[in-house]
Amino acid sequence: MTQEAKRHPISEQRNEKSQHLDRLSVREIVTLMNEEDQKVALSVQEALPQIADAAEAVAEAMSSGGRLFYIGAGTSGRLGILDASECPPTFGVEQGLVNGIIAGGERAIRYAIENAEDDEAAGAAAVSAAVRPGDAVVGLTASGTTPYVIGAMREANRLGVPTIGISCNRQTPLSAEVRFPIEVPVGPEIITGSTRLKAGTAQKMVLNMISTTAMIKLGKVYGNLMVNVQATNKKLRDRTVRIIQEATGVDEDTARRTGEAAEGDARAAILMLKFGVSPEEALEALNQAGGHFGKALKLLEGK
Repeated sequence: MTQEAKRHPISEQRNEKSQHLDRLSVREIVTLMNEEDQKVALSVQEALPQIADAAEAVAEAMSSGGRLFYIGAGTSGRLGILDASECPPTFGVEQGLVNGIIAGGERAIRYAIENAEDDEAAGAAAVSAAVRPGDAVVGLTASGTTPYVIGAMREANRLGVPTIGISCNRQTPLSAEVRFPIEVPVGPEIITGSTRLKAGTAQKMVLNMISTTAMIKLGKVYGNLMVNVQATNKKLRDRTVRIIQEATGVDEDTARRTGEAAEGDARAAILMLKFGVSPEEALEALNQAGGHFGKALKLLEGK
């Protein structure tokens, strides 16, 4: 990386298309934003081999009892927390399996604490306090230079856990620190340096891929059905019924009654209908399979 590139990474450069952004009409602004956003998916596509390697490492760690940690500052930190918070309701996993850590602590989730990202020692301390052998750690920083994240990843490396870095520039310091570097250079933002825009979208897309892939490999999905759905409200109870129907081909009434007998557990209900077993037998198969639905299916198929 040249000295010039270090001083002016692409995420901080001016976008030629938006030089006169303040003079554009509302329609022109949103059109330009849409045009720029279309570049994000293509940039992510170029990084798919690295994303796949990282997702596989995370899935392996979690399959062996490890946890996943995201760590970042500002927008990047909030995106990690968002992804972590969505995993329990989406995939029915326990709180604490996927975790988000943000520079500045919980207050920084809602309020900007800009100087927190400069504290490399605080990043290392956050990892030291939370991460244990067997976990996996993902560092998030659009620039790829954030000291808090760099310190965190160095500590994670010291602990010997898989380290993944997601940045939106090329040949970043973050990439040099991690085992699995992912770089998604989406180019200059329409507002110079506002990396909550394209860079934020790119990071969110990569996080979706990593966590979703890991959950699929953990057996939280059957086909493309979210069988670990938690039926905690009317919408989700209705969704559970539809999932049971899709998986087994039964009518709505049968799906609803079986789901109720399984106390809202779509996985157990599906096993009950497929194999004619009791709720207790279905749950026992799931327990023996470590909660992996595909393995539970094979256990009952073998009986």
